[in-house]
Amino acid sequence: MSLLRSLLPYFRRHRHAMTAGLVCVILGNLFQLAGPQFLQRGIDAIAAGAGARRVAWIAAGLVLTATLTGAARFGMRQLLNGVSRRVEYDLRNDLYGHLAGLEPAFYLRHPTGDLMALSTNDLSAVRMVAGPAIMYLTETLTRVAMALPLMAGIDGRLTLLGLIPMLGVPAVIVAMGPRIEKRFEEVQAHFGTLTAAAHENLSGVRVVRAYRQESAQIAGFEQLSLEYVRRNLRLARLWAGLFPLVMLVGGLGGVVTLWFGGRLVMDGAVTLGQFVAFATYLVLLVWPMIALGWVTNLFQRGAASMARIRRILDTAPAIADAPAPRPLAPAPGGRAVEFRDVWFRYPVPKPGAGGDAAEAATPTPPWALAGVTFTAPAGAWVAIVGATGSGKSTLVELVPRLMDAERGAVLVDGVNVRSVALGDLRRAIGFVPQDTFLFSDTIAENIALGDRPAAAVERASRAAQLHDTVAGFPAGYATMLGERGINLSGGQKQRTAIARALAREPDVVILDDALSAVDTETEAAILRGLRAAVQGRTAIVVSHRITAVRDADLIVVLDGGRVVETGRHEDLFAARGRYWELLRRQQLEETLAG
Repeated sequence: MSLLRSLLPYFRRHRHAMTAGLVCVILGNLFQLAGPQFLQRGIDAIAAGAGARRVAWIAAGLVLTATLTGAARFGMRQLLNGVSRRVEYDLRNDLYGHLAGLEPAFYLRHPTGDLMALSTNDLSAVRMVAGPAIMYLTETLTRVAMALPLMAGIDGRLTLLGLIPMLGVPAVIVAMGPRIEKRFEEVQAHFGTLTAAAHENLSGVRVVRAYRQESAQIAGFEQLSLEYVRRNLRLARLWAGLFPLVMLVGGLGGVVTLWFGGRLVMDGAVTLGQFVAFATYLVLLVWPMIALGWVTNLFQRGAASMARIRRILDTAPAIADAPAPRPLAPAPGGRAVEFRDVWFRYPVPKPGAGGDAAEAATPTPPWALAGVTFTAPAGAWVAIVGATGSGKSTLVELVPRLMDAERGAVLVDGVNVRSVALGDLRRAIGFVPQDTFLFSDTIAENIALGDRPAAAVERASRAAQLHDTVAGFPAGYATMLGERGINLSGGQKQRTAIARALAREPDVVILDDALSAVDTETEAAILRGLRAAVQGRTAIVVSHRITAVRDADLIVVLDGGRVVETGRHEDLFAARGRYWELLRRQQLEETLAG
């Protein structure tokens, strides 16, 4: 019932087709059960010596009911299976839309393979409930409700005796149903693990080959596949036992009918035509009883899958709009970004399996940011520097609310980012993350990433020092990229991501170490282009190369998640503090590398 309640909103969207399909189910049973009536009359007419004309009319009626039955059953399948496909479509869109709105930390707890399994196998299992399962359940109940009065009208005792063996069907289903559901859930859970392993190995194929781990990875995947086969076989054994048991019950009903019904015919209590009609009704009830076992299996599978999907859909986004979000006023001169006593720490999840892993923080997790306070003035070029692990990436990810501070506040133009609608906030920010991601599309589409004119794409590419590179490709901006931009170098991918951010013409541009894969000369050229491109905008640049940001209007030095120094290059260099130490170390490394 919980499964059907979950699907009810989706059925409401297609209630007209659903209603028409269920009407076809009723009509199909009505016409099909009329067939034995004509069969009874025909046999009795032949036994009574009726003329050929009467028998021909009865035969015509039998043909007509068969034709109408076929038409109704065709409509039943077309409509209800069509509804199930549309329900699957709606549910998949809702699932994907919900996943797109969840915070990045969610994906640290849920493997990609498990989410892919939800979007394929589990959705397919739910679709089978929304279409075939409901269709055949309705057909079974309707046919039983229509056939019993007709059978009882022929002979009540024969009806009772013929149906007694069939009462074992619900008992078999009740006994085996929960075990089927449990084993199916085990299969689905392991399918997520198998998909995750395949995804990781295909994504990391270069690492696998570089370390000559092909044999080890193949062996590991083979073990996962064997476990998947083992779990499927355990499920198949149960399902294989269910079907024959239901068939046996149906066969016992036929034996009783032949034995007791034959005696009634010989005693003259019922006519031969009535006996044949009764036997036909009983045969027509056997398939629904068999289908009932299959339908129960579908419901058990669908319930297990819908429970997995619901766990995702019921996961509230940790980062969402405020109840009454505030709009951002136009900012022709860029926006001020302020960090006011900001504290943040990453939660440590408990070990778990797949998507069911629970998140829970350790009693005293370390602070990634501790009491960070500074202001990036509107229109300023602000650099964030520090050693690896000092909290630079964490800091800038708080601005577009990829994460939220545990204490303190991040403000844009004096407004707490938690009070601003996420859409407005992220439209105002061009963010280039440390890990560059490109889609399997053209270079132009990767830069535009939406409705951006070609002129804006080219202008942004020139600022990112990408235009000349793209012009050298045979297809130019129409060059198709492989998965994650595999046919571009690291530096070309980073410049594409920078162009993507600039093409949006945001009020605030954030580069999270987005120049790490380019050489020093190209980096200097990109920074010069950026200076010109972000005039009148605020730029926050994270870099591990201090020499690249020495001309910034403000330099913020992080160490251990804390701001230890702020100021311009000259002042910080003269202070001989942490900034000076980092600069000297990098100069020494460059000297040794040269």
